Amino acid sequence: MKKKYYNDAFIGNKDLIATFSKYGELLRLYYPSPDYMQYSDFYHIGVKINDSNIIYLHNDVNNKYNQYYEDDTNVLITDIENTYFNLKVKQIDCAMISQDILLKKYIFKNDNNIDLDLKFLVHSKVFSSYNNTAGGLISNNALIQYSHNYTCATFSKEKLYSHQLNNVASTISSGNIFDKDYIGMSSDSAISYDLGTIKPGETREFCMYIYISSGDDSITQVQEEIDKVRRIDVNKEINKVIRHWKKYVEEHDTLKLKPDGSDYMNKIIQIYKRTILLIALLINERTGAISASVEVDEERDKCGRYAYCWPRDSVLVYKAMDFIGFENMTKKLYEVFLRKTQEKNGMWEQRFYTDGRLAPCWGYQIDETATVVYGAYRHYEIMTRKTGKKDKKFLKDNMKMLEKAVKFLEKYMDNILGKEETEDVVRMELEKDYNYKERDEIYKHPSYDLWENTEGIHLYSLSAIYSAFDSMIRVYDEVYELFAKNRLKQDDILKCKKKLEEYKRETKQYILNNLVDKHMNVLLRNTTDRMVDISVVASLFPFRVFDMNDKFVQNTIDQINMTLRTYSGGYLRYQGDGYLGGNNPWIIATGWMGLYFNAVGDKKRANECLNFIVQSATAQGFLAEQSNSDLNEKWVIGLAWSHAVFIELLVYLYNKNKEN
Repeated sequence: MKKKYYNDAFIGNKDLIATFSKYGELLRLYYPSPDYMQYSDFYHIGVKINDSNIIYLHNDVNNKYNQYYEDDTNVLITDIENTYFNLKVKQIDCAMISQDILLKKYIFKNDNNIDLDLKFLVHSKVFSSYNNTAGGLISNNALIQYSHNYTCATFSKEKLYSHQLNNVASTISSGNIFDKDYIGMSSDSAISYDLGTIKPGETREFCMYIYISSGDDSITQVQEEIDKVRRIDVNKEINKVIRHWKKYVEEHDTLKLKPDGSDYMNKIIQIYKRTILLIALLINERTGAISASVEVDEERDKCGRYAYCWPRDSVLVYKAMDFIGFENMTKKLYEVFLRKTQEKNGMWEQRFYTDGRLAPCWGYQIDETATVVYGAYRHYEIMTRKTGKKDKKFLKDNMKMLEKAVKFLEKYMDNILGKEETEDVVRMELEKDYNYKERDEIYKHPSYDLWENTEGIHLYSLSAIYSAFDSMIRVYDEVYELFAKNRLKQDDILKCKKKLEEYKRETKQYILNNLVDKHMNVLLRNTTDRMVDISVVASLFPFRVFDMNDKFVQNTIDQINMTLRTYSGGYLRYQGDGYLGGNNPWIIATGWMGLYFNAVGDKKRANECLNFIVQSATAQGFLAEQSNSDLNEKWVIGLAWSHAVFIELLVYLYNKNKEN
């Protein structure tokens, strides 16, 4: 597989997402969710002009490129100009809304003074493995690539000119492909179309379809579907896609930002609208889960992979998305995904596929569980202020799940605080399930930090737990009256509230005793080292453990500014960070500092943080995980959490109806 670390653009619908390079190359194709499964190893488009070898549209020394989206849509346009033959190509890519089909439209214009004879070639390799071998089939005037559990078909209304199912690499460079076989065992195949002669000044349109089917469909069913798809009017469908996404943006445009004539505000609006369009593609609408991003590193050369759902990340992303009309998906996250994935002991594992299946993990993070509790009340709070209505049913419906989570957090804190554990002998006798007991005691296992690097006791984690206890108290306050006819439950709520108040006090006291450097009077990130870490800011905002005017808080912010702020205005994660060199400012780190500065009334510095984020965005308005100090090298373009912290900062700085 070719290394392809950078997704520069995204298109899709609720079930399908495809990524592209800035040169128009299709990089990845996911169906039926944004994190599983990926079909395309590579998908190369080329043309043979007169007697030339193949000229790849995405990669030729004579090509010039300009890529952009149709305004406020997920319709991607890549303009390609081959300066040797003076051939201009407009490539339009989008996914249909009503069907899981990619549409690819090409408009060729001959700007030369000679005739150009054009052959159009597709070279496609799908993923194949020992357990799921892929093959190729030329049938119904289409290239059908299939395995046990999927079928992927490339076709057009035009008649195939030639095809080659086997050993394509040996001939494709010439632009001439031929194979007598109609079926083969190769996952790597090619087809071509004869587009005829384009005279000087003339244009020629050519349209293609990429259709994906689950393995439940037989080849006969796929062939029948191909016939139906061919009857689609591509131009009408592209217009439908444009109208759909424009309406979608309009429905979610709650901030109503207005251009002021400056390039800066234009860029803010671009990122804002692109956020709405990207998040729509990253959500699994069946469960409400959000993929952290589309994958960038399948072979884990640089990271542990990104196309999974971290419960914490999804909760914090929705905390921002609630401001711009995604509240129904927030509710679905709690009502479907989080209920499905919670362990019997009340915790959530590190990460999952967006369908709720457990993904590969390497430990657990206690803040995942704590953030779910915090996020439930925060969603209720945001929506109450936004709508003026209290959706207490949301809290009541999720109360059992939240109570289970809080009990796990209490046990975790009991272990940290050194409280003596009391065995429930009766329960153990009834259950006699010692494997479950082992799972139940995971709270004794060290937790990873937010950055998933070190195990131990961390300020970020304890701050999230403190906020979870506080949030559960507030949940109880809101639902208490709903149990007016159940005196026992009300008594239980009062007892739980009292206990949680004590846990809050003890958690804060533990932090003061163990995570404040008494000599320098600053906050510490954990109990084992003295590295300066941006994550300690979470104890101030959003988890609000401390008053922002406390002296050790001000000292900590000064220390962060002296240690982690770069000359570009962006902030590093922490001192000694080794990930990808550790020298790149992170969008979420910079956004957190902006949120802190806004909370203490320092609008100037908050806007400086926003400015860094805006300047780091890609040409299409996507935000990466991190960007180097020259703002040109990105990592993980289209990170949901980065876009979320941008929205949250934007709400506080630009929304006239903001809440603090």
